[in-house]
Amino acid sequence: MEEKLQAIALRLENLHHHLSEPSVYGDGNQLKTINREIKELTPVVEAYQAYLAVVSQQEEALEMMADPELKEMAQEEFSFAKEEIERLREVLNRLLLPSDPNDSHNVIMELRGGVGGEESALFARSLLRMYTMYAETKGWKMDILSLNETELGGVKECSVLIEGEGAFGRLKFESGVHRVQRVPETESSGRIHTSAATVAVLPEAEDVEFEINQADLKVDTYRASGAGGQHVNKTESAIRITHIPTGVVVECQQERSQHKNRDKAMKVLRSRLYEAEQEKQAVATAAQRKSQVGSGDRSERIRTYNFPQGRLTDHRIGLTIYKLDAVMDGVLDEVIDPLITADQAERLQSGQ
Repeated sequence: MEEKLQAIALRLENLHHHLSEPSVYGDGNQLKTINREIKELTPVVEAYQAYLAVVSQQEEALEMMADPELKEMAQEEFSFAKEEIERLREVLNRLLLPSDPNDSHNVIMELRGGVGGEESALFARSLLRMYTMYAETKGWKMDILSLNETELGGVKECSVLIEGEGAFGRLKFESGVHRVQRVPETESSGRIHTSAATVAVLPEAEDVEFEINQADLKVDTYRASGAGGQHVNKTESAIRITHIPTGVVVECQQERSQHKNRDKAMKVLRSRLYEAEQEKQAVATAAQRKSQVGSGDRSERIRTYNFPQGRLTDHRIGLTIYKLDAVMDGVLDEVIDPLITADQAERLQSGQ
């Protein structure tokens, strides 16, 4: 570990030196790459420097023990340094875990009403509101790419783009089936119903990472329509793109401009195909890791929202909290942080 940490410290020093060269600022992509790597390496080097400082303190304390007058004080300093060294070693082990290269990416999030009819669509709307408010607390930008609503304002299906630093790294554990237990707005007898909505979280694929052959695309235009089928646009601005080799279909009708709708549809298509390609590569190279926080399978029930009891349960790590109102208002870190910690612990244990 020491050799690896020394190499990282040297790499960070070289990056800072490189950043001082005027030629770097003429290449926006190179500058972005350097700044991203500096941001990733800085916490590791800072923890390593703190670790070296405490090791030095422990050595000094050991020398001081030879002096009878300083022995008691030196023993305390030695014990403190020993505990701190163990803590910093754990921190460094976590920081040295291979990071998911997609963690820094923007997110394409897709929400769909599932089992439960209108109530599931209304719950999908509640989830969309929750993620919108969470994105606001993080300073992320959220843009609706496509939205298919029910007459009561529920969400049949919806795609959104969430842009911000580390968005995928925090939201990737949201993929799966979200189950709700509550009295539906459409229920007059006050009986509690159980329904579900599905969330898919995809890393936004950048052009340089995944290219699509335009000859593989079938593009159709049509008039955008709202809930109940009424027309919301008199021109054929809505776009439907079919990727012929895979059969993946993406639609977008949020914008009045056909060009903007095509751009948004291509973002979703590229991300879906990118995710499918990554899954294929992972299966081909190694047995898929089934971690404590689940496989990310969209068919996997990951969480239950019980409104009568104000309780949220994440089934993957056995987490239960009684702050459902706050969670639905976008206070999600109390749920996401334990999922990230569980994933790190599992990867440390498995050596991945």
